[in-house]
Amino acid sequence: MALFVTLWLAGCSDPDWQTKDISGLMPSLAFELIDENGNTVSADQFLGKTTLLFFGFTHCPDVCPTTLSRLDAATQRMDETARDEIQVLFVSVDPRRDDAETLDSYTDAFGPQFIGLTGDKAALDKLTRRYRVTYGYGEEDSEGNYDVSHSSAVFAFNAQGEARLLIRDSDPMEAVVADL
Repeated sequence: MALFVTLWLAGCSDPDWQTKDISGLMPSLAFELIDENGNTVSADQFLGKTTLLFFGFTHCPDVCPTTLSRLDAATQRMDETARDEIQVLFVSVDPRRDDAETLDSYTDAFGPQFIGLTGDKAALDKLTRRYRVTYGYGEEDSEGNYDVSHSSAVFAFNAQGEARLLIRDSDPMEAVVADL
């Protein structure tokens, strides 16, 4: 009987995630980038809160605004205390167009918990390889515009910077809110 109770209690400690559990499958949060204020920042500065990491670009016509709006809607369903414990790091993979001022203006539209980050190609490549994310640039048109392909997945890290969840655009809002 003691073995049964021990096994049962051990099972109770595992969260019943509704989005994709990536605990132990992805590395902890680590990077050195430039924030929306033009300062060099590292992942260590963002420890202490649940951190959502999303890769995109400010000129994105659909995936980025939709994903960031969904994350804002999810956090708005939480009480203020829970909402204050979440930060969203929006990493632009288009540093040519997304300078600090552009990132700051873009993330401000979604709320105070959204923080814009970017870096040079080497820093972005290092970070995207770390989380097995790809991105690429389309052909420039005659006006210099181009599209950037990128993932729509959001990585969720606990307050200690450990990877916990992968939130996909197909996950129901209720599941995202419950897991956050």
